[in-house]
Amino acid sequence: MVQLDKSADPSVRATHEHAGDGPILFFDGICVLCNSTVDAILRLDSKQIFRFAALQSPAATRLLAPYCDDLAAVDSVVLLEDGQVFTRSEAVRRIARRLAGLWPAVSLLLRLIPRSCGDLFYEWIAAGRYRLFGRRQSCRLQDDRWADRFIIA
Repeated sequence: MVQLDKSADPSVRATHEHAGDGPILFFDGICVLCNSTVDAILRLDSKQIFRFAALQSPAATRLLAPYCDDLAAVDSVVLLEDGQVFTRSEAVRRIARRLAGLWPAVSLLLRLIPRSCGDLFYEWIAAGRYRLFGRRQSCRLQDDRWADRFIIA
């Protein structure tokens, strides 16, 4: 499992043209579970806070380079928010707190679970995601309804 640096040098962060546009969620673009989760977040993100990029995309390579030397080995959802990187259960909690409905309350409940336990559960699901939910042959095709929410290059 690869660890990402939680924050890069501030001078490096300032050069990212997307840094000030809100949080970016990087996800496994060939994972059916991950894509279904992105679809749910798109529906629940009524304020259109989040933007998205597949971990396999040139955008992920460029935007996460200051935080990770080996992006191919990243095995987690990655949330880039305010120049900091969050992964696993912490990324899930931070995403949930900004969604509509009961999700902010779920986020508060998740804070009660020690991060190490939350990460262990996350890693258990992630380890079986292809076997349990399937794998796509390629990253998702762009949906015109959400085109402005995805960073491709």
